[in-house]
Amino acid sequence: MIEIIPAIDIIGGKCVRLSQGDYQRCREYEDSPLEMAKKFEDCGVKWLHTVDLEGARSDSPKNLKTIEQIASRTTLRIEMGGGIKSDGALSDAFSAGVSRVICGSIACSNKNLLTEWFERYSGEKIVLGADVKGETIAVKGWTESGNITLDQLLAEYLPKGLRHAIITDIENDGMLNGASVLLYKRVTEKFRQLHVIASGGIGSMDDIIALQENKIESVIVGKAIYEGHVSLDELRKFNINRG
Repeated sequence: MIEIIPAIDIIGGKCVRLSQGDYQRCREYEDSPLEMAKKFEDCGVKWLHTVDLEGARSDSPKNLKTIEQIASRTTLRIEMGGGIKSDGALSDAFSAGVSRVICGSIACSNKNLLTEWFERYSGEKIVLGADVKGETIAVKGWTESGNITLDQLLAEYLPKGLRHAIITDIENDGMLNGASVLLYKRVTEKFRQLHVIASGGIGSMDDIIALQENKIESVIVGKAIYEGHVSLDELRKFNINRG
């Protein structure tokens, strides 16, 4: 069965969600990131997806204290993205308790450094964050184009140790109108050795099941949970059935 990975996006130490990656369309939620993480933990979740949205637009993470709090006060394994562009930032993330780091912009801007990280830490700790608009990769918090296609990016890093890729369809992200199933199916079939983690557009459990039926191994779910389209009870029952 597909694994559901809940998402917590953070600005100023608070839970937020964007629509289509637009920082001007940002909604803040009442629960703190730690409170939300504990609710996910109670539902049997093993992995938590976190994004430091302030870090994504700068050169270093800005919300590591919040992520460290989650890591130290839950049993969740945390994957974290946003602002990981240097050895220092990467080291700080691991020191905060992050299990695997998501690298996005650096995949286009500093290929030598990312290749070195794959060699040093392995593809189990370094995850590629591939944010796409159409077929083109977007970088710097989705504000700029990386001038490279998704397939080109994956083909470049697979021989260098890439194992996990979070692929986010920006146009669907936060819109609750269904995942880009055909995109994920195509990538999974073309790059069979890659663990594809779908992200963007989930609006119901039916969307998750559609990905599962197309053999997608993992999916990140954010706004659908916060808006009640996927309830915590549904998440709990799904994880119980998943075993």
